[in-house]
Amino acid sequence: MSKKVLIVMGSRSDLPAMEGCMKQLDEFGMEYQVRVLSAHRTPEAVLKVSSEAKENGFGVIIAAAGGAAHLAGVIASSTPLPVIGIPIQTSALGGMDSLLSTVQMPSGVPVATVAIGKAGPKNAAILACQMIGIGDAAVQQKIIDFKKVQAEKVLADSVVE
Repeated sequence: MSKKVLIVMGSRSDLPAMEGCMKQLDEFGMEYQVRVLSAHRTPEAVLKVSSEAKENGFGVIIAAAGGAAHLAGVIASSTPLPVIGIPIQTSALGGMDSLLSTVQMPSGVPVATVAIGKAGPKNAAILACQMIGIGDAAVQQKIIDFKKVQAEKVLADSVVE
């Protein structure tokens, strides 16, 4: 499996929400590319990018969208790669519309979906690295080390005085 991650977001306005994802990938030393494409406004471009992602060396696709968040599903329908959907928080419904649009996929078109809010993009990056780590011992070791550091931080602050 390739170490490259493709990030596709539905709008440039999603970029601030996605900074945590890119920062986490940077911390793991993962190569990634970011595209801004809309499932509704540029469907042909979305299908082209997703159907060519594997041959272009990507191993996992992360798709982030808000509102009528069909981006991850459209991508998942046209690639053999795992797709992680990030429901972007919206002002209208707080992201519940995005969550339901991302997670309610028909049988045969799976999308792994993470949380609304700041944890979602970071967790998507970690999950992508875990997927890639199945076939890459160095990436998997970075995940093991990351989880160890997380545990050590919690334990160091576990006694309340």
